[in-house]
Amino acid sequence: MEPQTIRTYCPLCISRCGAVAAVEEGVLKKLEADPHHPTGRALCIKGRAAAEMVYAQERILTPLRRIGPRGPGARWEPIGWEEALDEIVRKMDTIRGESEPQAVVFGVTTPSGTAMADAFGWIHRLAHAYGSPNVLFATENCNWHKDFSPQLTFGAGFGMPDLQHTGCLLLWGANPSTSWPALALEISKAQKRGMKLIVIDPRGEGLARKADLWLQLRPGSDKALALGLAGELLRLGAVDRDFLLRWSNGPWLVRDDNNELLLKGGQPQVWSITTDTCEGAPKSGEPGPWALEGTFSVAASDGPVICRPAFDHYAQRCRAMTPERSAALTGIAAEQLRRAAVLMAECRPLALNTWTGLCQHADATQTTRAISLLYALSGDWDAPGGNVAFSKLPLNDIAGMELLPPHALADTLGRAKRPLGPSSRGWISGSDLAEALAQPQPPVRGMLAFGGNWLATKPLPDDFPALLDKLDFFAITEMFLTPTAQLADIVLPVASPWEREGLCPGFLVSQEAESRLQLRPALVPPRGESRPDRWIVFEIAKRLGLNERFFNGDSESALNYVLARTGVTAQTLRDTPGGIDLALTTAYRKYRTAGFATPSGRIEIFSSELQRHGYSAVPEPDEVAADNNVWPLLLVSVKEVANCHSQHRQLPSLRRRAPLPTATVHPATASHLELREGDSVNVVTARGDITARLQFDERLAADVVSCTYGWHEEAQKALAEIWPGAAVNFAGVAIPADCDPVSGSNNLKAIPCRLMRGAYNP
Repeated sequence: MEPQTIRTYCPLCISRCGAVAAVEEGVLKKLEADPHHPTGRALCIKGRAAAEMVYAQERILTPLRRIGPRGPGARWEPIGWEEALDEIVRKMDTIRGESEPQAVVFGVTTPSGTAMADAFGWIHRLAHAYGSPNVLFATENCNWHKDFSPQLTFGAGFGMPDLQHTGCLLLWGANPSTSWPALALEISKAQKRGMKLIVIDPRGEGLARKADLWLQLRPGSDKALALGLAGELLRLGAVDRDFLLRWSNGPWLVRDDNNELLLKGGQPQVWSITTDTCEGAPKSGEPGPWALEGTFSVAASDGPVICRPAFDHYAQRCRAMTPERSAALTGIAAEQLRRAAVLMAECRPLALNTWTGLCQHADATQTTRAISLLYALSGDWDAPGGNVAFSKLPLNDIAGMELLPPHALADTLGRAKRPLGPSSRGWISGSDLAEALAQPQPPVRGMLAFGGNWLATKPLPDDFPALLDKLDFFAITEMFLTPTAQLADIVLPVASPWEREGLCPGFLVSQEAESRLQLRPALVPPRGESRPDRWIVFEIAKRLGLNERFFNGDSESALNYVLARTGVTAQTLRDTPGGIDLALTTAYRKYRTAGFATPSGRIEIFSSELQRHGYSAVPEPDEVAADNNVWPLLLVSVKEVANCHSQHRQLPSLRRRAPLPTATVHPATASHLELREGDSVNVVTARGDITARLQFDERLAADVVSCTYGWHEEAQKALAEIWPGAAVNFAGVAIPADCDPVSGSNNLKAIPCRLMRGAYNP
């Protein structure tokens, strides 16, 4: 019998690559790229290992209840679905009756690096309908500084580069060749038509090898580079001053005596060059003769005060970051910085793309601010060829934030400490959970998680497993018995993405891709007793008395509600498995009618919101760090194409590609230890050490160690044979307290460390 071919897409990461599946007699045989799909020109090795994932021997295929202690070596007994769900709901009902709904934390793994996008909104709806604002998520180390902290400047996330028209792209702290293949191909296509590419990354991997200019910055020095590039653009006169006058709060006057905006009658003030006087700020979009720089004496209610425009405050910081000073901080030669600025100035429009390379730092928010303001100088925001918000398919939101009780969001864990961070949206970090559980009377009593291997992906305190003993219950859905799942009371077997439907409303990388609406079919039936996450959500909701909030358990009605505004039904999508194109068009410069969703309605050069919470309203430059003889190197976490976070390490073809955790250094870095490539080494931080196989890369700076991320001892049984007792968990050597004060983002990209000979060399 000929295999059946089914058009689909791979949901394992944000790339969502179009694919064609071959299924023979109910068995998935292989997955290949679908060249007729807007993201289907290639498929990475993780997608090609789809069949291995479905039929992996290690999969959990029945609900399990732990008997005995938590953690490695825990014993489990199989139970039925009815018993498992009833036990979970009984605990949740008890907590809701005795405490408050927020005493239950709902966990969800990332939809960017897993197939969780299929159920992401429904899991949030369950939490909110139950009454809890506390959702343990990964945004602080993933997408917060791509999609949310830029809102402090633009009122929106960075959006996507309009690559069909871009003249120069800044690829900053992102390696789409590994993490987003569809985007990497779009960038390469744009390069072929003449777009210039500047890659900013400590590592010369992926597109850095094909870039017009690779800026190899010292890990953690991104803010200094952003200020330095802005200073050079100012020197070149390559700044869209008309755009800044019309659409930013750059002309607004700031008092020198208290560093606050000058207000009269509550209205911000500007300095008119024509009348040489102070006057009320104009409406957004109005041209005018207002000063962007200079020092002015203004009569105020408390006497004359010296003021400068907000832009002047920013520009002075940028000019102070000369190419030479920037070089001392970043390691990038002054001449390279000048060359980058010339490319940015001459090859317009300018676009920017970034991801976790900026997010995982202890100063991530102000770094993002500095890069946002650098980009604002171009005037290319939401313009053809710049960073744009492509038109999106009109779906109904099912996350259910409106279902939360009044003021419940204010009770989110971590909200008091970081009111401008993820907790403002009900997302908590692992550190927030650990701090809550460490209290004498913990405000958290239970947890229901949908995936998430936090022990291998979040820098948690060493006593975190013991803290979970304070919970009345902990249940999790999983495909494999991960280290985190081994801490649970009940593990529910979840279907693989190839065994369930999934909706993708837009494929991100272009307007053409965003116009594609596709319902991924279940290619094969779920193995054993595994069930889709969405089915589990609906079943728990029914038992909690929330059935009306979930379309009375009718998943087809629920899906059609999501799609209602598109005019397309779920059945229509099933009849068209390759998806439907709704031919959306991009609306540029939307700010001309809608303004910016910031407190000022403008791009915020000066952020009163940050200032109000005790942070600098304008990014401050860094100082040159002193030499550290104890920790002379900087440890950078990296992902490899064979794995995403802590996943896929059980699959044979991917294990062959990446059999062991690695540490990559410049050959000179290892020479004084007389280490050879392939040797075992220990990478030591102030918290502990990890063991890795040594690799050499002459393109890496001599003070950098690059280690693969997401390894854990249980992921690869062979580790115990090769390195008995070795620690391999990168998250376990990161410092939990070393995090961004605004967002809580962990420092995973610039950890002081040293290199030592390992104990397992042959």
